[in-house]
Amino acid sequence: AMCERCKESRAVLKRPRDGSKVCKECFYVLFETEVHETITSNTLFRRGEKVCVAASGGKDSTVLAEVMTTLNARYDYGLELFLLSIDEGIAGYRDDSLETVKRNQQQYQLPLKILSYQDLYGWSMDEIVSHIGRRNNCTFCGVFRRQALDRGATLLGAHKIVTGHNGDDLAETVLLNILRGDAPRLQRCTQVTTGMEGALQRSKPFKYCYEKEIVMYAHYKKLDYFSTECIYSPYAYRGYAREFIKDLERVDPTTLLNIIASGESLEIQEGVKMPTRGSCSRCGYVSSQALCKACVLLEQLHVMREQRKSGERREIAYDAES
Repeated sequence: AMCERCKESRAVLKRPRDGSKVCKECFYVLFETEVHETITSNTLFRRGEKVCVAASGGKDSTVLAEVMTTLNARYDYGLELFLLSIDEGIAGYRDDSLETVKRNQQQYQLPLKILSYQDLYGWSMDEIVSHIGRRNNCTFCGVFRRQALDRGATLLGAHKIVTGHNGDDLAETVLLNILRGDAPRLQRCTQVTTGMEGALQRSKPFKYCYEKEIVMYAHYKKLDYFSTECIYSPYAYRGYAREFIKDLERVDPTTLLNIIASGESLEIQEGVKMPTRGSCSRCGYVSSQALCKACVLLEQLHVMREQRKSGERREIAYDAES
């Protein structure tokens, strides 16, 4: 089939949002223009700002670095871009993906900063999993990663953070928040920009992008990205929401955008008590409680570590007596 846009080249992709068949070059133009429209219609950036691109080495963040670099030059945004990576401390996964980030840094000629959980919190994810098991590890990692990005970007004097969260991610989050009955997060999870209340502002230029198209963009552009899934993610609750949405998309590809639109149109009933934003009394991070979630989790880990140590001491004492 011929491209329905230029009528000249062979179509290589059927777009899920409208079913149109387009060639490689037209796909690049459409994809980049749609991201540019998301950026400009929501005024995500202002000229002269220092913007941190959250970089994991995966397809989303690699395409984000490519597109942000391209659009910044094409439309003269006037942004100072740099890459920020978080090393969670997952042997055989994150250490390999960081090598991809280092190659990206050379390819895009952007400054790169790498921060680790070990440096920030005194724990690696491997050590955390050895204490808590594999059932809730994504909760710990998500909380720590979010705060680590904010801390790293603040350290580097950034005005804003951009992440590679795509339409699939947002639709999954809407569904997860419904399943959890989490009204406060449900109200804000589809916002293209968050952190307006005090934390560093973070934006999602890929809010309306299908994951499938991000994969195809990376594939056709021959971008260098790390494609191995995190060794702990198969145990994540999010995976069930992902599979459910994929099943719905096979029936109707616009399901994804419809779920996002539903989240956007949601309004919380008047009189419903919502959490008020304050600061963590321990670390100063934005929190609706006396202690932020990261500090609460770190406290739990500290207790577990002490219990393990005391258990080991008891075993040593028993061995000595016997």
